[in-house]
Amino acid sequence: MRHRKDHSKLNRDRDHRKALMRNLLRALFTHEKIVTTVPKAKELRRHSDKLITLGKRGDLHARRLALAILPDKKLVKKIFDELAPRYKNRPGGYTRVLRYRNRRGDNAPLAVVELVQEELKIRVRKKKIQEEREKLEAEEEKKKEEIQEVKEEVKAETQEEASVERQEEQENKEEGN
Repeated sequence: MRHRKDHSKLNRDRDHRKALMRNLLRALFTHEKIVTTVPKAKELRRHSDKLITLGKRGDLHARRLALAILPDKKLVKKIFDELAPRYKNRPGGYTRVLRYRNRRGDNAPLAVVELVQEELKIRVRKKKIQEEREKLEAEEEKKKEEIQEVKEEVKAETQEEASVERQEEQENKEEGN
């Protein structure tokens, strides 16, 4: 059972795994696209998304946490100044892992890890939904105004009828006297 196993060990001890991730992160943020094995790519995705999320926070504490993970001031500056603004509207999923081919020699499955470039299409859909909602609200407002006008007309008519009835009653009283 995999209970409470949140990361892959990649057949390395802790220090080697940490150095490997730093090197992969350095390569990914420098070139924005790298080729590595699938297990390393999946593990790299966790760490790179975490760093970009720290970059989106943008405060000093987040910058120091990023420097603790990736001790390269130029790359941390790039993450905070270039990459984080690029993904300010994206709620995660900053990297993409695509299966590539099997490596010659040991037949290990390779993957391409790249930083996502295009805009999130969900936002466009949300804008369309917002525009449709605004149209519907405008139509409802028009209908409410029309109903209000009709109510005012009916009220005016009933007041006229009531005043006509009062006049008739007064005339009937005057004739009766």
